[in-house]
Amino acid sequence: MKIGYFPGCSAGGTAIEYGLSVKTSAQLLGIDLIELEDWNCCGASSGHSTNEKLSLALPARNIAIAEKMDLPIAVCCAACYVRLKTTEFELSASAEKRNEIADIIEMPLEIKYSTKHFLEIIYHQIGLEEIKKRVVKPLTGLKAACYYGCYLVRPNKVTKFDNPENPTMMDEFIEALGGQAIDFPAKVDCCGGSLAFTRVELGKQMVGHIQQSAKAAGANCIVAACPLCQANLDTRSPASSSLPILYFSELLALALGYEATAGWWKRHIIRPNKLLKDLKLIN
Repeated sequence: MKIGYFPGCSAGGTAIEYGLSVKTSAQLLGIDLIELEDWNCCGASSGHSTNEKLSLALPARNIAIAEKMDLPIAVCCAACYVRLKTTEFELSASAEKRNEIADIIEMPLEIKYSTKHFLEIIYHQIGLEEIKKRVVKPLTGLKAACYYGCYLVRPNKVTKFDNPENPTMMDEFIEALGGQAIDFPAKVDCCGGSLAFTRVELGKQMVGHIQQSAKAAGANCIVAACPLCQANLDTRSPASSSLPILYFSELLALALGYEATAGWWKRHIIRPNKLLKDLKLIN
């Protein structure tokens, strides 16, 4: 399976462990992620609040590159995901706007593919039954609160990812890996995003609410599919009472038998090492 891969900015910077675990998981599953040639930032998250045409042109250029390569796009960042999906949605609805943006980026633009989050590809194109067959290290004892946040599920008419109020895709994925998905009421609550810098105390309250909700439900970790959410929860949580925030792709690679994960865990602020060692998932 060949798919055009848009890594976005975070996967090579603040979320290197996410980018590496996505690539590793893809290799283990036989997915050929082909990085888009000369890709650019998608504009998340401020582009759409400053200039409408810029907010469409930045993602559109990446879409045009993928179309030139004749490949659909896979992304791992939820913020990138919603920007590309929004651009596809708006430009598919208006030929005039699509032609205008094509003129701006100076590239042909058809919008012939639908961008997918890497988790969607695992769920819909690989399938959970196939994942179950490939698990060699079940995540027994892992009680994961699956946190979806805002960007994957909203606006639902644009992303069409899952139920916007009670998504279950990641929960089913964790169960397929042998873990236990813990349902908790804050799974789609906002983590505060940029409030971490503009209204620090409010941002901390929002993060604390998610942590408390997950712990009260009985989780021993939180699983994320967004580098921005993960970073916010990882760096803004109350240190004395915080659950580790793991990427779904890290757990996927671990369950598939990948051993060289030590470099990933040390990049987490809230280290998951003790939990994973106690569960005998790492040495």
